[in-house]
Amino acid sequence: MEALGITLQQLLTQLVSFLILFFLLYKLAYGPIMGMLDSRALKIKESLEAAETARLDAASSAERVEAEIASARVDGQKIVAEARDAASKLREQEQGRAREEVEVMLDRARTEIGREKDAAVEEVRKEFAGLAITAAERIVEGSLDAKSHSSLIDKVLEEGLSERKN
Repeated sequence: MEALGITLQQLLTQLVSFLILFFLLYKLAYGPIMGMLDSRALKIKESLEAAETARLDAASSAERVEAEIASARVDGQKIVAEARDAASKLREQEQGRAREEVEVMLDRARTEIGREKDAAVEEVRKEFAGLAITAAERIVEGSLDAKSHSSLIDKVLEEGLSERKN
């Protein structure tokens, strides 16, 4: 070894220096670096577990939301059906009420028409009686032959009609 330029004292000094340096590096650098790497690995593991928990929570939340949406759809359909039923009942009630009102109005109109008809018939009777009396007076005043009697009736009827039109 001396041919190589290595002495035992140098070798021991370098070996002791190497061991001291190794010990110092192990204590001062390797331990903290390994601790830091272990804590980083632990944080990563915890983050992965938290992500998995969040994913499971999201999945269960999505299922709950879907269930609530389905429930809301069913409730909405029930509300729409109830609204249609209510509208149908209201329509039927209004139609019944309108029919009753129409019947009442028709009864009133029929009653009024009957009154007016009776009044018109009574008026025609009075006018006819007056015309008959007038015709009888003229017949008595004039001759009683058939030709003059017929012309007198025609004349009285024409006068009656012309008076009625006025």
